[in-house]
Amino acid sequence: MRKHVLFAAAILAAFAFAANAQQAGGLYNPSIDMDGFLKVSRDAAKHRSTRRLTEAQFIAASKEPGVVVLDARSSEKFDELHIAGAINLSFPDITVESLAKNLPDKNTKILIYCNNNFENEPSAFPTKIAPASLNLSTYISLYTYGYRNVYELGPLLDAKTTKLKLVSSKDEVKRTAVR
Repeated sequence: MRKHVLFAAAILAAFAFAANAQQAGGLYNPSIDMDGFLKVSRDAAKHRSTRRLTEAQFIAASKEPGVVVLDARSSEKFDELHIAGAINLSFPDITVESLAKNLPDKNTKILIYCNNNFENEPSAFPTKIAPASLNLSTYISLYTYGYRNVYELGPLLDAKTTKLKLVSSKDEVKRTAVR
């Protein structure tokens, strides 16, 4: 028992030493928190487990009043092809200010999707490796900022046959101008 206590104490001392060494070496940055990120990621993963939707569920939810379909891909990929009616807030642009402007009510129902939800349209939806899927990053980020009413498109769909309406920004502009 005493060996375990001494071992645990040695590990804690090593972590404290490493943290102090990083702070003393100028590597400490209070604006970057890996431990906090890992904790909130685990919490978000539990929350996400019941919030993945089928194609039909996603379509039905997107028709509910006040629902926002959020596309966090780059504006270039979004402009090329996206789910009709979606808003674009590129992942690197998700900040306190942009969320306050675009999604001021943290209770808003938000539907997300990403590159890895669509195949057969590689230019607009280039595949990422599964652990780097934008859905994961976006879900964790929204969860971190306090959004809990987030749902994710679950399946991999063929962009050519999906029942979701995919449009380019150019086509949407043309349609709105004709009305």
